Amino acid sequence: MKVAVLGAGAIGAYVGAALHRAGADVHLIARGPHLAAMRQSGVHVLSPRGDFTAHTHATDNPADIGPADYVFLGLKATSYAACGPLIEPLLHENTAVIAAQNGIPWWYFHAHGGPHNGRQLESVDPGGAVSAVLAPERAIGCVVYAATELEAPGVVRHLEGTRFSIGEPDRSLSARCLTFSEAMQAGGLKCPVEPDLRNDIWLKLLGNISFNPISALARATMRQMCHHTGTRTVITSMMEETLAVAHALGSHPDITIERRLAGAEKVGDHRTSTLQDLEAGKPLELDVLLTAVIELATLTHTPVPTLTTIHALSDLLAHQTAA
Repeated sequence: MKVAVLGAGAIGAYVGAALHRAGADVHLIARGPHLAAMRQSGVHVLSPRGDFTAHTHATDNPADIGPADYVFLGLKATSYAACGPLIEPLLHENTAVIAAQNGIPWWYFHAHGGPHNGRQLESVDPGGAVSAVLAPERAIGCVVYAATELEAPGVVRHLEGTRFSIGEPDRSLSARCLTFSEAMQAGGLKCPVEPDLRNDIWLKLLGNISFNPISALARATMRQMCHHTGTRTVITSMMEETLAVAHALGSHPDITIERRLAGAEKVGDHRTSTLQDLEAGKPLELDVLLTAVIELATLTHTPVPTLTTIHALSDLLAHQTAA
């Protein structure tokens, strides 16, 4: 099984190292000092489950790799539309693209069924730009329940969680999903094939859509947001509105808001990826979170006043950061 990891950062390199340990033919695509370190001495994974090193091929040129059976996307969703020149050399007729992204994916309504089947979401697929590069037929969805960070070039610290839930947009238990799942499990990761991954997407989105923008606006950690009465109230309202949109689209994530808040409190003084991006001067990943859900709310005639307010504030922050 040949796997190319496009965007071999903290999550991508971690997955690639695990698959390499399982015997897969893995190729990592990265750049800069991180690439140089992986070329010289492999990927070093530091984990509570045991440290290990994977000596696998790393490059900044996808043409060196050629077509793969699977492409694991470790890129931010904001980079998808522009990744055409990078991903094209990696594709053959049956290559599956596994997109490990937060928020609403560009393929959300592909094989969805019902009145919105096949609809393009402008917030995550503007003008069909992402679908033109990443055909929805290739997509396998992936929801990541693992925390990793790049401690140094070539060094990935695994903090917690090993679950990478995957699923087909058409809800089938396909051979390509089962094959990838088996390889991930052989590498020490959990990789259930979900009958409807959209439920998992909404479950994770409950946290991302609320904690991520609030953390950036308030420069706050998970613990600080949960323990402050005002922000906890706002976050609860955001989660309630998000669940209402999910229900309007026929999805029913198996969690209560109180359970979700309790889980967030346990994380402690963790800084969300959006806060980290803000501090690093990187673009804020808002479209697949807030903007997409507000577009879905409009589509389903679901009131989302709190989400709309936080979106306005976050959008201003994003524009100020980019200026």
